[in-house]
Amino acid sequence: MSTRIKVCGVTRIEDALRASELGADALGFVFWPGSPRFVDPEQVRAIVKALPPFVAAVGVFVNQTPDYLASVASTAMLTAVQLHGDEDPAAYAAVARRLIKAVSLSPDFDAAHAVSALPQAVTMLLDAHDPIRRGGTGRTIDWQVAAGLARMRRVILSGGLTPGNVAKAQAAVQPYAMDVSSGVEASPGVKDPAKLRAFFAALAAPAAARGDTTRAAFRDPTRT
Repeated sequence: MSTRIKVCGVTRIEDALRASELGADALGFVFWPGSPRFVDPEQVRAIVKALPPFVAAVGVFVNQTPDYLASVASTAMLTAVQLHGDEDPAAYAAVARRLIKAVSLSPDFDAAHAVSALPQAVTMLLDAHDPIRRGGTGRTIDWQVAAGLARMRRVILSGGLTPGNVAKAQAAVQPYAMDVSSGVEASPGVKDPAKLRAFFAALAAPAAARGDTTRAAFRDPTRT
């Protein structure tokens, strides 16, 4: 099965529709006010209602309360919740959405500890270490470390993915999914149509060579 793709930091309906038409399995919406890609839950609700069936909507949060997450998840019609701060996923079980937990590959990163500390039901997203910006930095991570983690559990590869390196990243890590944000932008929160097309085209060439013609998704099979 091919790697799933999440286009994150979406703020505009035209970008959401273009990404889904190109083959995005999920779209990410940032609800942390400290991000230049911050969006309002009602704005996201309107975008999600316009999406084709089976495209997942993932909310990105940073150290925000479980009650706030639950409220936003309901209003914005989210499929999954991504915790991108210092949260303990166990505290968010009541949100009643699939959980994704961002794990920063800092210089002292301990892969064995990271795997044992995170429940298997929570999907691990690997990103560059940045305690201030919390993602969308455009910096790549150590793909060799990421590949080791991908052999142990389901992971989402993030950090500095672009049309120019995504095929190499997929081949090197073989993750469950990949997450792109700044690598397909004209400016923070505004996706560049040419970069989006190039990103998916870069993935399509090696996939076609392998004989992969379809891709299952992060998608919610109950959404109509």
